[in-house]
Amino acid sequence: MIRLNSQSWFFLGFWGCVGLLAAGYYFQLVMKLEPCPLCISQRIAIFLTGMCFLCAALHNPGQTGTRRYAILGAIIALCGGAISTRHIWIQHLPPDQVPECGPGLDYVLNNFPFTETLKLLLSGTGDCAKVNWTFMDLSMPTWTLFAFLGLATVSILQYWNYQEKQ
Repeated sequence: MIRLNSQSWFFLGFWGCVGLLAAGYYFQLVMKLEPCPLCISQRIAIFLTGMCFLCAALHNPGQTGTRRYAILGAIIALCGGAISTRHIWIQHLPPDQVPECGPGLDYVLNNFPFTETLKLLLSGTGDCAKVNWTFMDLSMPTWTLFAFLGLATVSILQYWNYQEKQ
């Protein structure tokens, strides 16, 4: 049985993140599903998780460095999972409790301070309550939550998977 070292797992995690981002852009550009602020926040978290994995794979540090990357990757992925969880929660709110739809992200970026833009990205709007796509009766944020949990698991398992270079 072949046992992959942590460097290989980090590369696989990175390519998983690339695949998730590609899927997001496919839904946006081909299927014409506009991302809401929480969708964009989740994409940013996937990107950051992937960058952590890529740095870990390219750096290929010793045991202490591998453990630090493992913890950092898991923390970033779990933060993304928290954003997905908020998105799922907003989608399940009764219609009278859904936050109001806000201005478009381009408008906010051009006319508001960064802190207000960040607040919008992380809190979500009424646009985030719409369920435009499902697979097996689960919305995109639910599938993204599963992806984040998988990425966090792959990352944290590297804490114990370090092997000396031969």
